[in-house]
Amino acid sequence: MADHHHHKHHEPTGAKLADAAQATLEAQNEQWTPMRAAIFDALAAEEKPASAYDIADTVSKARGKRVAPNSVYRILDLFVSNNIAMRVESANAYIANAHPGCHHDCIFLVCRNCHQATHVDDDRVTGDVRAVAEHEGFRPERPVIEILGTCAKCAA
Repeated sequence: MADHHHHKHHEPTGAKLADAAQATLEAQNEQWTPMRAAIFDALAAEEKPASAYDIADTVSKARGKRVAPNSVYRILDLFVSNNIAMRVESANAYIANAHPGCHHDCIFLVCRNCHQATHVDDDRVTGDVRAVAEHEGFRPERPVIEILGTCAKCAA
C-alpha cells in the first residue's frame, strides 16, 4: 500500500468544539449570534451528516418556534465558507468540522447503508487532484472527494 500523508488533529468536542468554532468565525470578523450557536450545536450533536431541514427541525424544537430551512442554509453556507462545517455533496448534508480553522481539502468515505460519513485528511491525494486540475488549465477552489461504499461496521 502506498505511503499516505494522513495527519491527526486534536479534535475538541462539546463546549470546546463550539468555542473553537466561535473563535474561528469571530477571527473572520463574523458574529457568533445565538441562532448561529444553536445551529452549530445542533449540527455538532448529529452523528451523521445532517440536512438543513434536519437542523431546522432540531433548532425549532429547542427554541419552541419555527426556524426556516432557508435561514439554516445561509448559516451553514457561512459555516462552510469559514471552515467550521463541511458539506457532504452527495448527501446534500453537513457535518461540523472537528478541527475548525484547520484548512485541508477533505475526503469523505460515505456509507450507502448507514449514511455515516468519515472525514479523512490526505494532503497528498488532494494535492494530486489540484495538480491535475491546474495542469488542465483549471483553477480549483475546493476539491470535493467522496467515496461511496460500505463502512467496516456495516460490512461486518
